[in-house]
Order: sequence, then C-alpha cells, then structure tokens
Amino acid sequence: MILTVTLNAALDITYRVPHLRAAASHRVTDVSERPGGKGLNVARVLASLGHCAVVTGFVGGRTGEKLRELLAADATVEPPMDPSADSVREASAREAAAFEASTGRALSSVPPQRHPGDATGTVPPGASHPRYGRLIDALTPIEGTTRRTVGVVDAASGDTTQLNEPGPAIGRAEWDTFLHTYTALLGDATAVALCGSLPPGVPVGSYARLVRDAQAAGVPVLLDTSGEPLRRGIAARPDLVKPNTDELAGLTGSTEPIRAALDARRRGARAVVASLGSDGMFAATADGSWQAAPPRRFAGNPTGAGDSAVAGLLSGLVEGLSWPDRLARAVALSAATVRTPVAGEFDPATYEDLLSQVEVLDRSDVPV
Repeated sequence: MILTVTLNAALDITYRVPHLRAAASHRVTDVSERPGGKGLNVARVLASLGHCAVVTGFVGGRTGEKLRELLAADATVEPPMDPSADSVREASAREAAAFEASTGRALSSVPPQRHPGDATGTVPPGASHPRYGRLIDALTPIEGTTRRTVGVVDAASGDTTQLNEPGPAIGRAEWDTFLHTYTALLGDATAVALCGSLPPGVPVGSYARLVRDAQAAGVPVLLDTSGEPLRRGIAARPDLVKPNTDELAGLTGSTEPIRAALDARRRGARAVVASLGSDGMFAATADGSWQAAPPRRFAGNPTGAGDSAVAGLLSGLVEGLSWPDRLARAVALSAATVRTPVAGEFDPATYEDLLSQVEVLDRSDVPV
C-alpha cells in the first residue's frame, strides 16, 4: 500500500458562480464538498489508478466528521477507470493482495481511531479491509476542528479564487499518537508521501523527522511542502521533492526553475521534480534530467493538479516505471485534473488521451 500523510487536512468546499466580481453579491450555481488537503487528494487519485492507499494525519470536530464521511464514501467506490497496461493491472493486483494480508497486522498496533458511524476502536479485521483500488482511514482524532478551504470558480473565465483557513492547534499527546500510527503503517508501505502545510503546534522540523523514519523503515519518501518545513525536510535527504516554481524560489532564491531545481537537489533531495505550471515538469535525478510538457494548454480549475502529479510520480515509482514514463503520467494526470471542477479527481478520457501525447525530452545536457 501507499501511505499519504496530511497533517493539515481540510474540508474542501467549491462554489461555482457565473461571473466573480469583487464587492458584489453572487448567486451560486453549484456547491461541492470533498475531503481536502494535499495528501488526501493524492490518495484519491492513487485509488482511481487502482492502487491501495492509506491516509493518515489529523482530523477533528464537525468538519472532520464530515470529511471522514466523505472519505468513507470514496472508499466504497471502485476505480472509475481500469489501468490501460497489463503490467499496471498486475502490479495493482499484487499490491492489493499484499495489502489485504498486511493491513490487519499494521493497524493492530495503531491507536484507536474513530470512524464515521462507528464506536471508538481500530479498524476491524477481515471483510472490512479495503480491497483493490480503495482507501483506508487511519487519521488521528484531535480536540480541535479541521479547517475548511473554499474555492470560488468563475464559470466565465474558468479561474478559481481560493480561501484557506488556518489549521487547528495540535497538542503534544495528539502528535505522539500520530507518530505511533505513522510508524506502525510504515511497516507495510511501499512508498510514503508527506504533503502540505504544518498545523499550529507541530514542530517546523517535523517533516525531517518523518523523512528519517521512512528511510529507517526502508520506504521511499516523497516530500511536497513549502517554506521552512521544506528547507528543513530537504536536508533529511528525501527520495523526491516536488516543489512548484514559487516554492523553489523561496527555497533557493532563484527564479529560474531549472537552475533552482538543480540547486534543491544539491541541498539534499535525491531527486527533484519541479512543477512548471502549464509548461509541464522538469526532473533532476541521479539517473539524468528530463523535461515533460502536455501537447497543449488546458483551461479549468488548477486546484489539485500538483497533487495528481504526486500520485503519478508515486504510482510510477511503485510500479517500477522509468523516469520518462513517470513524468509522462504525472503531466497527463495534472492536465486531466484541470479539466475537473474539484481537487482529488481527474478526467479519465483526458488522461488516457494525453498519456501518449506528452513529450518527454532528455535534458542530459543539464549538469546534475
């Protein structure tokens, strides 16, 4: 299974309006709610690709209860598409079988978790285990209330205005409970993604610790955060970091993304995949450098596109794909996510159509 960590989860609320105007009243034409936070978005895309995903982090209050209800609903739906390649199907089936065998063991040492509609307790063994392409909730309950993020989509332009609430404060006992959960789940993880911002009360160097814990367990780890947590986390030498151009500039001081990606790798990351927005991605790795771009630009909602790219990179890693194939998948998923109204989803037809059209260029001329 693939483990995703979301320390600052959110309930994502998306409003659609005909035309967004400042200082004006608007009639909302559509409202949607989804479990949010980068790691939860990554997990939902992984499940849609046919992988088994476990989500952990913090959740609390009425907003958290709603998030878990929606996550449970996601976990009961089979993947909306079948992986196109036989090798992907076979890898997913093997992973699912191993997941079935190991989930009970991993969760047996996880502290009690509160699930929607259930009494307090661990996930029961046997038939209730997630199957092929599903999610499992291993979130840590807290006293505080999970934050909300509000996206307002302007239907006329396709642009989205995002409003992000601060997260709840995390107590020391809650942090210790999460660490227990995280360590237990690492034992059966094939890869782990550490995603998003840190809530108040969590030490700024926490991602560095989580990176080291994953490495000690022999689990490849991807870090997707920004600011000081990224600066400290990258020094722990994660297997992969996936910053965007703004995050790279904040880390390195360089506004030239390829130069900044190379600098980020020298700071400790074993590989860096830089998101270049509509221009695709650049990867600097020990095996070489590549740049990938979609065949055309797509209008829509970019929220969650980077999270889908993370899912593409992680799934490619677990399946043993080459770096060019991982990049092609990540770029195709990212573009297909722009075509959907909410984060954590992608348009399957767009993804399948784009996958063979993504151009991946060998940038071996760029020194790594």
